Amino acid sequence: MVLPVTIFAGLGAAFYWGLWNTDDRLPSTLIGKPVPEFDLPPIEGRSDGLATTDLTGEVSIVNVWASWCVPCRAENPLLVALAQTGAVPIHGINYKDAPGAALAFLDELGDPFTRIGADRNGRVAIDWGVYGVPETYVIDAKGRIAMKHVGPFNRQILETDIMPVVRALQAEATP
Repeated sequence: MVLPVTIFAGLGAAFYWGLWNTDDRLPSTLIGKPVPEFDLPPIEGRSDGLATTDLTGEVSIVNVWASWCVPCRAENPLLVALAQTGAVPIHGINYKDAPGAALAFLDELGDPFTRIGADRNGRVAIDWGVYGVPETYVIDAKGRIAMKHVGPFNRQILETDIMPVVRALQAEATP
């Protein structure tokens, strides 16, 4: 008699916690580890691709995006505004896009990216642990993943979650 009551109470507590838990962040096993080895060609119409070697020497942001991604369209103006401040270099991994579609997207909405790699088959995104687009990573000056944000971000998330990490890493990297 005690065992069924204990099991029921345990399940009830788990369900109650699940209803009220507001932490919707997805964990990443890559936090604190070097970015995966990769070397992507540029998107059609650009001359600079993106590779592991481009992500060392300075703190940067890597945004995984696609032209067909509606939330990517919503967050792009924030990326453009951030790029215009010059606060941090922003690199892009263009995920499974048709040739030319990415450039058309950037021509229409603005181009915040210093470099963009075309991940046409999605292999690099798998290595990065991408759940879906958009995803944003903060990379430290040593080329390690310091933060991962899954999904689109808004101004508040940019200002309270992402940029404080960028600024702290920049301060840490400055002698």
